[in-house]
Amino acid sequence: MTRILLIPGLICDAHVWDAALTALDDLPVTVADVTMQTSIPDMARDLLARHDGPLVVVGHSMGGRVAMEMAHMAPDRIRAMALLNTGIHPRKDGEDAKRQAMIDLAYAQGMNGLAKAWLPGMMAEGLTPDPSVLDGLTHMVCGMTPEIHERQMRALLNRPDASATIGAYGGPMLLIVGRQDQWSPIAQHEAIAQLCPQARLEIIEDAGHFAPVEQPAAVAGLLAGWVRSLTPDLQKAT
Repeated sequence: MTRILLIPGLICDAHVWDAALTALDDLPVTVADVTMQTSIPDMARDLLARHDGPLVVVGHSMGGRVAMEMAHMAPDRIRAMALLNTGIHPRKDGEDAKRQAMIDLAYAQGMNGLAKAWLPGMMAEGLTPDPSVLDGLTHMVCGMTPEIHERQMRALLNRPDASATIGAYGGPMLLIVGRQDQWSPIAQHEAIAQLCPQARLEIIEDAGHFAPVEQPAAVAGLLAGWVRSLTPDLQKAT
């Protein structure tokens, strides 16, 4: 039986997938844990080992990187892939210093201080953030630790160059990006679509990097419709 694996991004958990979990509640769905590993390949290997059989992988942000690495390692097991608010580029010039500054901030000011500094820039550019959305994301971030944050940040710094491998994946692919995502903009998803011509690109209006939380109904509806169109063996686990 094919299972759906939802993979959170940097210092994220199931909160990001609340709406998707509701929309897919009649199907076998699991939220991945990527808080303990120290690299993107280790995250991919662990998830492949922990979750048997064919998978539909859905990754948000860093989780998209993990999903792509899983497809690189075990393309025969990845039935389909949805990538949200993510990218394929390797480490950029100057990225080390910026990520180190955020690592240092989390240790110096705690996760609440990190949330205050980090989350506003993840919201839809040019729009006033919904206070309830920020509150929910802040609560999620504060449930993490500076150590988890550092592990995941270093994993991202040493991420594989997905642009060199993603083109080999031929399975169904859904790309979702917020119109106002200033961190992983539309152009990054268009670059994936150029390498994977089978990909379907959907742009979510009035959403930034946290599109699944900023516009939960729109994103969950797209995911649920796409998943149900894939294969007849996606049935509720009994």
